Amino acid sequence: MMEHEFYIERTLRLAKKAEGFTTPNPMVGALLVKKNQIIAEDYHKKPGTPHAEALVISRAGEKTKGSTLYVNLEPCCHTDKRTPPCTKSIISAGIKKVVIAMLDPNPKVAGKGVKELSDAGIEVVYGILEEKAKKLNEAYIKYITTKKPFFILKIAMTLDGKIATPDGESKWITGEKARKLVHRIRSSSDAVMTAIGTVKADDPRLTARIKGGKNPIRIVIDPELQTPLNAQILKTPPKTIIVTKNSNPHSIQFEKLNIELLYFEDKLDLNWLAAELGKREITSVLLEGGSSFNSHALEQGIIDKVMFFIAPKIIGGKDSFPAIGGKTFKRLKDAYNITDVKVKKIGNDILIEGYLKNTGS
Repeated sequence: MMEHEFYIERTLRLAKKAEGFTTPNPMVGALLVKKNQIIAEDYHKKPGTPHAEALVISRAGEKTKGSTLYVNLEPCCHTDKRTPPCTKSIISAGIKKVVIAMLDPNPKVAGKGVKELSDAGIEVVYGILEEKAKKLNEAYIKYITTKKPFFILKIAMTLDGKIATPDGESKWITGEKARKLVHRIRSSSDAVMTAIGTVKADDPRLTARIKGGKNPIRIVIDPELQTPLNAQILKTPPKTIIVTKNSNPHSIQFEKLNIELLYFEDKLDLNWLAAELGKREITSVLLEGGSSFNSHALEQGIIDKVMFFIAPKIIGGKDSFPAIGGKTFKRLKDAYNITDVKVKKIGNDILIEGYLKNTGS
């Protein structure tokens, strides 16, 4: 079992190399072992390219026969996609044993891949480092089972829970190391969502300024279409989606700039928006908003995970902006409870992250 864990751990590291690039597919790494030696290893790079299992079989060639395949996700067995089913390749290659971290929650797979391999006489073991595997692909799991993205609420705040001074000053609350980590999280996310207040106050780019990273799609909640036409967020690839009311005289100006407008009626329902983003194959969204938007996102139950970056600073002042605003509050017995809490030191700052039971799915 320890041997299985060693190799599965390696598949997880391989899979993570493609973080942010495989959407809407999961991150998958695979390797082949024969006579206690790794004879091939690889990972899925992006949609439409070969899966990890096919890559290692191709790399190993004739050596594949009689080997053991290690993979962090159950091999696919369905045909309605751009690449052939991996189960067929595994069987025809003469692999004798397959060790899997977790079953694929995709209803088109969901144990069927394991059954097909077993029926072909291949020994199958699964459930090795399952929780680690689920965490790696947590966004994929949410998306493939609900058709909605996985939402992370990210907040940078002072020790006394403030995200800005009364006049809106917020650069920079946290240190450079924490900000670099945020850029990595942006790169691994399909989209970053904010509200018009943040766009007007900070004119942010919301890009991932790291080597080898990718910029996420930007989503701006802007009911009255107040986003300036020269805003930085509109100038940077890949694209920006503005969520706005469906009767707006300014729409034509944005459409001329090829800005995608997503219309809603009356009051914005964030769960409706989540479903709309799911239709666009957006599987993960990082929320970087202000006090009010953070409050709405929590109240409407779309948040799956929170990441609070806390700086060792105190602003004070009742008019300073709190991390979570809004007109309503929770009694202590009804407070949002965070589970699986982890605490890390990032430079001089502290990161507290954990999960919310999502009520909006």
